[in-house]
Parts: sequence; C-alpha cells; structure tokens
Amino acid sequence: MSAPAGRKTWQAVQAAVRARISRRDWKPGALIPHEAELAQEFGCSRGTVNRALRGLAEDGLLERRRRAGTRVALNPQRRAAFAIPLIRDEIEGKGQQFAARILTREMRRPPPDVQARLRVAGAAPILWLETLYTADGAPYVFEARWINTHAVPRALDADFTVISPNEWLVREVPFDSGDFTVSAMAADGRSAAVLGCAEGAGLLVLDRRTQHGAQIITSVRLVFHPGYRMHTRS
Repeated sequence: MSAPAGRKTWQAVQAAVRARISRRDWKPGALIPHEAELAQEFGCSRGTVNRALRGLAEDGLLERRRRAGTRVALNPQRRAAFAIPLIRDEIEGKGQQFAARILTREMRRPPPDVQARLRVAGAAPILWLETLYTADGAPYVFEARWINTHAVPRALDADFTVISPNEWLVREVPFDSGDFTVSAMAADGRSAAVLGCAEGAGLLVLDRRTQHGAQIITSVRLVFHPGYRMHTRS
C-alpha cells in the first residue's frame, strides 16, 4: 500500500488500522505488519504505532505477543469502558436533591474474602464505611466500602461529612484500572432497614474494585433502591 501523505498521529494510525480490520483487509488471525513497517508507511515513530496498537489490543481487536508479533483477534470483541460516576452527579442529573449520610465509620480487619480482594492478607485493620445516599430525601443507594488505608493513608483524615467517600475517592485518588460485577439480591434485614423497603425485595447490586498500579484502592458494594435502572453507554 502507498504511504499516506503527511505525518500521522497515534489516533490517525489507530483509525486506519481499525478500518483495515473492519474491511477485512487484515482477516481474523492474520499477522499484521511489524511496527517498523507501519511506522515507515504512516510516516511516524514506532512509539506512535505502538500506542495505536496497544489501544486496539485493549479493545480486543488485536492480540499482541512478545516475539510472536501482532495478529488480528480471531474472535474480536468490543469492550465497553465505564467511568466511575459521582453519585451526586447522577442524582442531581435527575433534577433531585443530593445528600449523603455516614452510617458507620470505623477501623476494621476485613474478612478473608475481602483481604484477598484488596490484596492485604494478614494486614492491620483498614477503613470501613457505610453510607446512605438520598435523592429528595428518599433512599437512593446504600454503599458499603473498604478503603485500603495502607495505599491511601490520607483517607484516615478525610472529612466524609463534607464530601462523600464516593466523591472524595474519584476526585482525590488516581486510579488506572478496576473491575465490577452486577448482580441482584433479595433485601436482607440491614439493606431493607437502610433503604426503607421490605425484606426480600429485589435489589440491584454493583460490586466494584479500583486500583492504581499494583495497589488496590477500594472495594465497594452499592445496593440500589427497589426499581433502580442502570443505564450505560459504550
């Protein structure tokens, strides 16, 4: 193929590679040209090509292996990226008044499953928080959160009566990856009492973990009020 005119940015290289995969110029499983070849074709550095291909690999379109080259994924999967929302923004975006109330704040040794999730096995107690978020005074979401204060010691001095744990972490602590699980549960006594619903009511649950580098920052469970609907866009 002839070289495109002009020096390319990594976004332009990524768009061109994505188009070739979409058009089946490069079929699933096919080995694509080396970074040096693509850099010469697009008139850019290998670093620019590397960044473009790395993003496509993260999206599931390419498979990259050291010394084996880069191939088009046999079964390309579109991956959705999700930002961590501010509960305040979600509530106020619906035209409702936001409020947050700390129900529990204490240093507690996490149970074994949480220790494994936070990678703090055998560690000293860390910060445990339970928070109720309300919309126009009505229960909206019940948050049960562990903050790894070995990774984020300044959380010990944070005033969560002024800024909610959700908001403080999103604004103050960098993160670069995480995972989440969406499930349903029947309201137990605690969640029913906090959310003001009947025991056994169906509730949407979101379990989320975020990390920065090798350190897990927080593990949180969000239990939403009956009838809550989650909307996402990829």
